[in-house]
Amino acid sequence: MNLQLGRNYSVSAHCPDCGALTSFDQKQVAIIDGGHMYNGKNYMRVLYVFSQCARCGRGGLATVPDNGGTQSAVLEDFYPISIDAAPLPHALPPDIQAEFREGERCASFGASRAASALFRSVLEKTLKANGYTRTNDPSLKDLQKRIDAAAADGVITDARRKRAHEDIRSLGNDVLHEDWREVNPEEVENAHRYTQRILEDLYDDRATVEALLISKNRIPHP
Repeated sequence: MNLQLGRNYSVSAHCPDCGALTSFDQKQVAIIDGGHMYNGKNYMRVLYVFSQCARCGRGGLATVPDNGGTQSAVLEDFYPISIDAAPLPHALPPDIQAEFREGERCASFGASRAASALFRSVLEKTLKANGYTRTNDPSLKDLQKRIDAAAADGVITDARRKRAHEDIRSLGNDVLHEDWREVNPEEVENAHRYTQRILEDLYDDRATVEALLISKNRIPHP
């Protein structure tokens, strides 16, 4: 979510004070030698990097394990929490909005698996709120069929259907049902991006979408 480790242990992040996507530049470093485990990997030391926003001076703190140099360094966590919040339609139900924002918060501090599961949950709850449930249609027994039905009805495009399967549903299923694996930031960002776009598809021009859903007998007449 636009949170990256740069040269000399600087961090690119959204600053909550000035609102800019900026660089938090290193000012001081505390180094703790000894074994450090992160994401299933061993590192020879961990650095606590005290930094400062290049624009407004806000302080920051990064936890950076490495094996003796920047080439092996990874960003474990960063404070202040940097949230790249996507714009959402005004008509979006509050519970779906709250779950999407929670997914963003998880992604912002590196809880990639939790974020992936939440974005999948947002997709499923959104389709349910729009009538794509087994109660309304016995053939819609799982999320895969509900995504396909929404595309067949024309409420999402076929391109969006493909992204929903590959970048949201499958990733979330991996987290929920398969053996543990690391979820990388690019995977989370794709899930974030395409979940937001599906929310826009269904709620940006809500009157038009509701008329289509009524014509397909997905939701009742008001």
